[in-house]
Amino acid sequence: MSETSGPDIAVLSDALPAGLADWVAEQRWYGAKTTVPRLERIGGWSIDHGDVRISTHYILDRGVDRATLYQVPLTERITPLPSLAPIGTAGGRYIYDAPHDPAYALAILGLILSEDEVGGARGHRQPGTPPLVISDSAVLRGEQSNTSIICRVENGTPVILKVFRALHNGDNPDVVLQSAIAAAGSLLVPTSVGFLSGQWPDSGRPDGIARGHLAFAQEFLPGAEDAWRVALLAARTGQDFAERARTLGEATAAVHATLSEVLPTRLPTAADIDSILAGMRARLNLALCEVPALEDCRSSIERLFELARTAPWPPLQRIHGDYHLGQVLDVPGRGWVIVDFEGEPLRSMTERSELDVTLRDVAGMLRSFDYAAGSVAQTGGGTGPAESVEAWAPAARHAFIDGYIARSGVNLRLRREVVDAFEIDKALYEAVYEARNRPDWIAIPVEAVRRLAHCATP
Repeated sequence: MSETSGPDIAVLSDALPAGLADWVAEQRWYGAKTTVPRLERIGGWSIDHGDVRISTHYILDRGVDRATLYQVPLTERITPLPSLAPIGTAGGRYIYDAPHDPAYALAILGLILSEDEVGGARGHRQPGTPPLVISDSAVLRGEQSNTSIICRVENGTPVILKVFRALHNGDNPDVVLQSAIAAAGSLLVPTSVGFLSGQWPDSGRPDGIARGHLAFAQEFLPGAEDAWRVALLAARTGQDFAERARTLGEATAAVHATLSEVLPTRLPTAADIDSILAGMRARLNLALCEVPALEDCRSSIERLFELARTAPWPPLQRIHGDYHLGQVLDVPGRGWVIVDFEGEPLRSMTERSELDVTLRDVAGMLRSFDYAAGSVAQTGGGTGPAESVEAWAPAARHAFIDGYIARSGVNLRLRREVVDAFEIDKALYEAVYEARNRPDWIAIPVEAVRRLAHCATP
């Protein structure tokens, strides 16, 4: 089939229905929305769970500039499921999107808990995890890049099984970091259950094999609301958020401390700092091309970057990497719980696993407070006095820093130049995003850039 006539797939398995390529192209987790998929199955494995065959297919999309590998798990049934529409049929069997088939979660959690291996996929159980009896499961709605399944557990806490759709060689930080934090006894992340690792052909690797994570199981926290919604409501209604922001600063510092204790750290070299600042300058140049109205701030921003070079920097360590209010849950009776440690999605898995600067996380959260208040001002949805919305973000930001300092013992205000450099770098990234996608919102990051760079509004 030609590229212009629609998606096609090199069918190397009779377990793949003829319409699979069209179905893949319609999924939320499929990343190349504007190109024609050219899909090739490069490997996979299967297991039998009762009368259901569960197969995982590694599907390479060559229809984009950089080939992307997807994990596509399917189930095959002789008798159709009454409540689930099949993708298609193959070999006289009905083929389903596996995460929506109740047999799939049972089988994958069984592999994890038993630490079994099949076809290069191997389960890894978190030490101390008790036996689990799953009663039923349902796919979490609304996810963009992965597929998560909520599994109810008899006489126990529910489990969320996250199935990684886009596969990468190397360890996924979401698995590594949350497992390490949970193993240290911290309740600031969900308790880990275990993970499934796998391997697949990769001609670019020295041994021809790539290895990475396929799925991650951990405690699910029902009734939790993400901190973005909590903060947005507070900003909209003029509620004081300072104490909540302070405790979030303490939680952030505590997670950083745990990561520094259980995983490697090192002092930054001059070359490290030069490299980080070079990346900031590159993003500055891009932002000024996209948002010319900030050109008058160039010299102020460059001066800030130079001040950051000579200021004290903290040790390099593992960090969250994509930290904002949407990555934090407000759990009743427990407080803040931090999730989604996959890091910046546009960076490679290798880059996301490198040691980094904790102040990148701090800056991300500071920007998130600005966006909460800015969203209220942008939509005009505030019910409190206008001045309370205007004062909300500065109060939350100040309290968050206070909490971080109190827990870490590191006075971030003595490292203000470095914190500001990371925050302005994030704001410049936001300005580019808004210029390309939501021009009506560009005032939020632009005002932040001007404030941080001490650059007056023209």
